[in-house]
Amino acid sequence: MSDEHEEQFRIITFSDMHCGDPRFDEDLMNSAISEINEARPDLVVVAGDLTAAGYRNEFIQAKEYLARLDCPRLVVIAGNHDCRNVSYLHFEQLIGARHNTATYDFNVCCGTKPQNQVRIVASDSNKPDLNDGEVGRGHYAQIKENFSDPDEFKVFVVHHYLIGVPGTGRERNIILDAGDVLSILRETEVDLVLCGHKHVPNAWQFGKTLILNSGTVSTYRTRGFFSPSYNLIDITPRRVDLSIITPGRPEPVRARFPRPKAFSELS
Repeated sequence: MSDEHEEQFRIITFSDMHCGDPRFDEDLMNSAISEINEARPDLVVVAGDLTAAGYRNEFIQAKEYLARLDCPRLVVIAGNHDCRNVSYLHFEQLIGARHNTATYDFNVCCGTKPQNQVRIVASDSNKPDLNDGEVGRGHYAQIKENFSDPDEFKVFVVHHYLIGVPGTGRERNIILDAGDVLSILRETEVDLVLCGHKHVPNAWQFGKTLILNSGTVSTYRTRGFFSPSYNLIDITPRRVDLSIITPGRPEPVRARFPRPKAFSELS
C-alpha cells in the first residue's frame, strides 16, 4: 500500500498463539511464519498468550515456532495465560524478561533524514492467575522517562487492551488503570500501541495515538465471523498502513491512517 520508492518501517504483530489449546492449528502457525518471513519485517511483536495454560511444554513449543521467524528484532511479552500456574517462571527462563518495562532502540531510514529512532516499550500488564490486567502506577515514571524524546517514533506494547474492542461481548478485561495509562501515552505523544488478548483485530485512533489490536494468529478460538489473523503495519513519513491478514489467505483487510506526528515533521 506504500508509494513506490517511499521509505518505510515494517512491523508485523500477532498475539494469542495458545500452544497446547485443542483449537490450536499447526497449519495456521506454519503459514503465518512463512508469510511473515516472506514479508521481511523490520520488527516482529508477539503481544502475549503464547500458551494455553502456561505449562512448560507449551512454552517449549511456542519457542520453537518463534525461533523460525527470520527477523533481526523480536519483542515478546507475556499474556494472562502465560502467567497461570506460576508459569511466569517458565516464561522468564525460556522466553525472556517479563517484569518492568523493556526498551528497544534502533534506527530506521524514513523521509529525508537518514536516521530516525523508533523506541519500543513493552510493559507486563498481567496479574498471576487472573484474566484482568493492570500496568500499575509503579511503572508510570519509567514509561514517561522512556518516551521522553520528542524526536522518536514511539511504540507501546501491552497484552491487555486500553479501549473496548467491538465484537467481544460484555466488557470485563480493559486494563484496570487504562485511564491513567492513556493519559501518559497522550502526554508523551506515543504514536502506536500494540496489544492482543480478545482474539479480535481492531484499530482505534485516539488523538495522536493509533491503537491496534491483534487477533489470535494460530487458533480457532475466534468470535463470530472473525478469522485468525496477524497485523502487518507499514510506517511511512506520512501515514500508517495496516493489513489484517488471515494466514493462508491471499486477500487481507486493509486500512490507512494519516500520521498526526509524522517523520516528515522531524526533517
